[in-house]
Amino acid sequence: MNPTVAPDPLRPWPDTVGWRPISPRYYLVRLAALTAWVLLLTAAGVVAGVLWSAWFLLAAGLVLAAGAVRAVFMRRSIRAWGYAERAEDLLVRHGLLIRRLSIVPYARMQFVDVTAGPLERAAGLATVTLHTAAAASDATVPGLEAAEATRLRDRLAALGEIREEGL
Repeated sequence: MNPTVAPDPLRPWPDTVGWRPISPRYYLVRLAALTAWVLLLTAAGVVAGVLWSAWFLLAAGLVLAAGAVRAVFMRRSIRAWGYAERAEDLLVRHGLLIRRLSIVPYARMQFVDVTAGPLERAAGLATVTLHTAAAASDATVPGLEAAEATRLRDRLAALGEIREEGL
């Protein structure tokens, strides 16, 4: 007997879904934010180490090491993001260790949100979030080029209106 291999539930219809990646510039946005936090915490650790205890210097070193490790894994986690538009729904996938696949039917969307913080705006990126009645089923696609975010927002809004159940 030949045991059948169960299909991977996180890779639906691999032959029919064309996954679109997010912008690689999103890594620079996330790296800038990470660097700011690491430098702030390291500086606080150094000051505390000079003023109070040398243990804070060890903590500052650990913050630097953890920041470096996070920067390496962040590049891979950003490459794991992807989205695909189908006729009836939008698929969003992400995650390295814990992978997640969200399938949001256009008819269930209530509204589409586009946001861009200062770093994202400087890089010409935006984040598109689809909201449904159940907050747990919301889907977010970060790091989209501004033009792509606008196109996706308009397409999702139009599809939601056509279904007359969502937006």
